[in-house]
Amino acid sequence: MTLITSAIGQGLLWALLGLGLYLSFRILNVTDMTVEGTFPLGAATCVTLITKGVDPLVSSLAAFGAGMVAGLITGLLTTKGKIPSLLAGILTMTAAYSINLRIMGKSNISLLGQTTLFSNSFLKSLPTNFDSVTVGLVVVIVVTALLVLFLNTEYGQAFIATGDNPAMARSLGIATSTMVIVGLMLSNGMVGLCGALVAQSNGYADINMGIGTIVIALASIIIGEVAFGELTLGQRLVAVTLGSIIYRLILLAVLQLGFSANDLNLISSLVLALCMMLPQLDRLLNIKKPILKGVRTHD
Repeated sequence: MTLITSAIGQGLLWALLGLGLYLSFRILNVTDMTVEGTFPLGAATCVTLITKGVDPLVSSLAAFGAGMVAGLITGLLTTKGKIPSLLAGILTMTAAYSINLRIMGKSNISLLGQTTLFSNSFLKSLPTNFDSVTVGLVVVIVVTALLVLFLNTEYGQAFIATGDNPAMARSLGIATSTMVIVGLMLSNGMVGLCGALVAQSNGYADINMGIGTIVIALASIIIGEVAFGELTLGQRLVAVTLGSIIYRLILLAVLQLGFSANDLNLISSLVLALCMMLPQLDRLLNIKKPILKGVRTHD
């Protein structure tokens, strides 16, 4: 039961990563690799500030701001520099590695003995691993509610229109370049905040903790879509969070079968590939069914 609770808690904390990528990947239709640099950037910013005596909440908000700056850079490279979004994200991600080293001063920093968001007396009184479930649930509910409110505003609808049909959006007077920049800033801000929360939960920040985060985020999105099918926009955001939890439970089940923790990235890739192939497999099966109906077997 403790392991399941831990998996659910981690799923809730990492759900912010999926929600952040959902804005750029699904709504804006932009391929953004910046997240692999933004996640450790948020962790590095938050942990460094905490070790210098800054309040954990302020440090977490600073991580959100650092992520927004990374998103701003990618957005400017894409819209003003006319660099393809994939390459722009890779450039920012690569630059972030050096920035993270400068922020931390070394490859990793421990939070041992430091006050974090998880040091609250109420959270400490909860059963094992329920602190991450509580914090993750509160943050996900607040962020999801704010996203739903934002996307239902006139500005949010223009944001959605930019991803659906940029040419039509421009013809309606929507500044699509601005929308892309704002979207990437919000997306990476959420990823930076996710890095801050995960670092505080784990008790450290590491320069390499961003490796594979793009796969984790995509897995949350794809699993949520495959598991729950056609949904409204608000429901899809909830599905991403549930997809993140399901993904963590899948990893737990696989590890219980005897696989090594060193295989997590391989397992993550296989799970994501399988989930992405499921719709295609379903279509193939549907095509074959009527053909088989017309085939008569002979005894």
